[in-house]
Amino acid sequence: MTAPAHAPAPGSACAAAALGATRPALAAADPVLAGLIEAEERLQADTLRLIPSENYVSAAVLEASGTVLQNKYSEGYPGRRYYEGQQVIDQVETLAVERAKAVFSMEHANVQPYSGSPANLAVYLAFCAPGDTVLGMGLPMGGHLTHGWGVSATGTWFRGVRYGVRRDTGRVDLDEVRDLALAERPKVIFCGGTAVPRTIDFAGFADIARETGAVLVADIAHIAGLIAGGAHPSPARYADVVSTTTHKTLRGPRGAMLLSTAEHARALDRAVFPGLQGGPHNQTTAAIAVALGEAARPDFSDYAHQVVANARLLGEELAGRGFDLISGGTDNHLLLIDLTGKDVPGKVAAKALDRAGIVVNHNSVPYDTRKPFDPSGIRIGTPALTTRSIPASAMADVAAWIDTVVDAARTGDETVVARVRSEVKELMDAHPAPGLPLA
Repeated sequence: MTAPAHAPAPGSACAAAALGATRPALAAADPVLAGLIEAEERLQADTLRLIPSENYVSAAVLEASGTVLQNKYSEGYPGRRYYEGQQVIDQVETLAVERAKAVFSMEHANVQPYSGSPANLAVYLAFCAPGDTVLGMGLPMGGHLTHGWGVSATGTWFRGVRYGVRRDTGRVDLDEVRDLALAERPKVIFCGGTAVPRTIDFAGFADIARETGAVLVADIAHIAGLIAGGAHPSPARYADVVSTTTHKTLRGPRGAMLLSTAEHARALDRAVFPGLQGGPHNQTTAAIAVALGEAARPDFSDYAHQVVANARLLGEELAGRGFDLISGGTDNHLLLIDLTGKDVPGKVAAKALDRAGIVVNHNSVPYDTRKPFDPSGIRIGTPALTTRSIPASAMADVAAWIDTVVDAARTGDETVVARVRSEVKELMDAHPAPGLPLA
């Protein structure tokens, strides 16, 4: 096994010293795994992470994720458990629930879903029967697998109808959404997705849902932190249900939440438990509570707005270098880029950028003619670099690096890639990531 670049090899003296300082029990019990964790820490520290769904949690969130709460089994809900000894656990979950309701201005919150996909599946269980119609954004247009796409269980057990974006603008056409909803009469309408660089018109979707009698679900997994920080409009006044993960822009652990009006509380709670899962992961619930506490602070709003400002500036810099931005730019944290004009496939570019220490993901673009695993585009975002306090002035350098490496991917010039890797590490060293327990 080869250790990643810039990381001590597992089992080396350097690695052993670092591990002994930060995780002595793990280093003693399983030095191989401990070494891999240390290598990942170093990789996260040394690379410019531009995947929109990734971020750095605080040291407090990281600590809460690894506590003795791991030892407790807690099927049920606070005050209504199937196990005894829940005196403390009930308080932990209640704290997370109350903070979630306050941060997102919703009447009800369920913090037990294990991740975003099960949370969305709970929505189906609460409101649909097998074979019912659901309307969501098509996956190639920027939607999510669980919004009724064919390869997902949601597209297998339910009838998925998809809307997209206009070819000329790259934006959702609400007239198309309304026409589809009136024709298909879905039980549930999803808005939101995984590669949507523009503001979601929750009010417009709500009007369509009311007209057609559908339940409106706002999937805000990507933009939850921006909403919490006031950098994106909130769905609270419009959506019947809000589904979200708790990491990404929210900077919490890898978990999920369902929020709703009081009317739908019982149906959603029953869908999560006992409908889909057993006991919640209490250590994750605690870390969610910590992250929500952080999201309620004034400095989190500063962070959320800076994420958007950095993304817009980075987009402008890339556009000035001839990159084709889907929809022409961004209103949030992410940019979707079609590399067809650069004559480089998205996967080739993403791998070259990774070698240069710039971590992105290859991604389909609307109306892509290439296959999903070898698409035309890449997707990038600014949450993680903003968390590291990398200044807006550095966006010009980031854009230049991306441009240089994409061109090198086309020509095969690895010396350029290596040079950019060194420059990226210098910037990362100057802006340490929070929460990384590096020795």
